[in-house]
Amino acid sequence: MLFKDIIDQGNVKKQLIHSVENNRIPHAQLFVAPKGAGALPLAIAYAQYILCNNSDGENITGEHACNLKFSKLTHPDLHFAFPVATTSSVKKNPISDLFLEEWRHFITTNPYGDILDWFQQLGIENKQGQIGVDEAEAIVKKLSLKAYEGKHKILIIWMAEKLNISASNKLLKLIEEPPEKTILLLITENEDQIINTILSRCQVIKLFPLSENHIKDALVEREHITENEAIKIAHQADGNWNKAIQILHHSANDEQFEQWFITWIRTAFRAKGNAAIIQELVGWSEAIAGTGREVQKSFLHYCLQFFRQALLKNYTADNLVFLEPSTENFDLEKFAPFIHSGNILDINEELNEAIYHIERNGNAKIILLDLSIKLTRLLHQKERV
Repeated sequence: MLFKDIIDQGNVKKQLIHSVENNRIPHAQLFVAPKGAGALPLAIAYAQYILCNNSDGENITGEHACNLKFSKLTHPDLHFAFPVATTSSVKKNPISDLFLEEWRHFITTNPYGDILDWFQQLGIENKQGQIGVDEAEAIVKKLSLKAYEGKHKILIIWMAEKLNISASNKLLKLIEEPPEKTILLLITENEDQIINTILSRCQVIKLFPLSENHIKDALVEREHITENEAIKIAHQADGNWNKAIQILHHSANDEQFEQWFITWIRTAFRAKGNAAIIQELVGWSEAIAGTGREVQKSFLHYCLQFFRQALLKNYTADNLVFLEPSTENFDLEKFAPFIHSGNILDINEELNEAIYHIERNGNAKIILLDLSIKLTRLLHQKERV
């Protein structure tokens, strides 16, 4: 992975290159990035720049053999840790090293992918993957060894918010005082979920959502589509390259999420004052509860975004509205007036609370039904004057 392969993030690239050229590489860095901004490929490009002695800002020179190993993600001084869970082939004590073949395929085919994409590839979307204490022990062991080829050993921890408490505590000393010539690059979408003792030991590097122009240009160059089509997709992508690709290829996830959402909204509208319709909400809750927790959380985040887009549409901030529902007989403009200052904060709070409880292994059927019943009231709440 080369810096030139990373979409946008020019200022961060310059910062990283400057740290190498001035021999001032922080031993622990935390990349905080929204979905689809490219933190993982950027961290890999940074590691390649360091280990392969690439000498210019475009990261295209240096040791040929080293760069070749990076192209296959097989460099012996590059290590990864990422969320995993038991599978049919790994029945206990899952750690990242047992999934390296799948991981390399994931990065090669979808470097901007999110955690749901990763879990779907492993077939564990019905579970909540984590980075556990077995992983932490493996990390400590492998980083205690000397570098094989380069001057440094580099560990990339993807989705570091998935470190459980035991693993986090075990890694504290390593992060504070790593072995000589060891660099730790942590990546997170949720800085607030990183424990403070780790956060305080890392230099934080923040990435921003990609601009519409950068997504548009990348779509034209990489996907060979027309500029007009690229402009439309870039607007809907909301700064997320992974979402842009999913829109281009008609992602099944978003189509399913849209159907679930619109069914939910229509049923919730009809349920007010009609107890018989509550049974339909029960059925809806049971259907969503039958999916994996990562799917449930991704769907609820999708709902948050849908409600926010409706709010923007209601207050005529059309230049910020990128959502274009494809469901027949559903008009965002007609739905938008029901989302306003009188209920958006409560809706937002209830959705976030549902996500919180699902993350903590609450009963999804009860959580979703409770949310649905509350929504029947909130959708009919009057706007404050």
